[in-house]
Amino acid sequence: MAAKAPAWRHHGLITEPGVDDYLYSLLPARDEVVAEMEAEASKRNIPIVGPVVASILYQLAQMIGAKTVFEMGSAIGYSTIWWARAVGAGGLIFYTDGDRKNADEARGYFKRAGVSDRINVQVGDALELISEQKQQFDIVFCDIDKQDYPRALKLALPRLRKGGLFVADNVLWSGRVTDKKPDDKTRAIMQFNRAMYDSPELTTTILPVRDGLAVAIKR
Repeated sequence: MAAKAPAWRHHGLITEPGVDDYLYSLLPARDEVVAEMEAEASKRNIPIVGPVVASILYQLAQMIGAKTVFEMGSAIGYSTIWWARAVGAGGLIFYTDGDRKNADEARGYFKRAGVSDRINVQVGDALELISEQKQQFDIVFCDIDKQDYPRALKLALPRLRKGGLFVADNVLWSGRVTDKKPDDKTRAIMQFNRAMYDSPELTTTILPVRDGLAVAIKR
């Protein structure tokens, strides 16, 4: 019997299961810190993007030469480490999470991964924290409570440079975006997706990997 896929993979919910297995089989082995984070996320049911999506995040940052990333919703810092490695020395990632225990755990991982000097750890409501920012960022990444996605988009756009990327996870929401009678969270994601595609400031694509990843460039 095949081993059960980790919870963070959202196995087979969007991508056909065999294709999903194939994508993960192609991935190179992760380093000790990242592999430990994946194991902890699986054991404790911590939401992380997983290595397929994380690899996309890394590539996106490298493709536009990103140096500044504001991450809305960071949990134990899994995606934060991928962003930090992508921006390189001199880059800056804003980590945000409402749980101080998550932040403390993340700091430990950042230190072990050798990227602490590139990460500004902030504890609190990501919406409030980004609203306080005066600068513009190369990338804003959204992975907070789904009912807050529409507001996150409104707050992020003025703080994203022209040519910068707005990226959001879970935008297909285990396929529930096709429900005829969506619940509040699903309705918020559907509203968010429509707003991204309708925005005159953005060119948007939803990638149907894992749980759906939206990538939009600011015109």
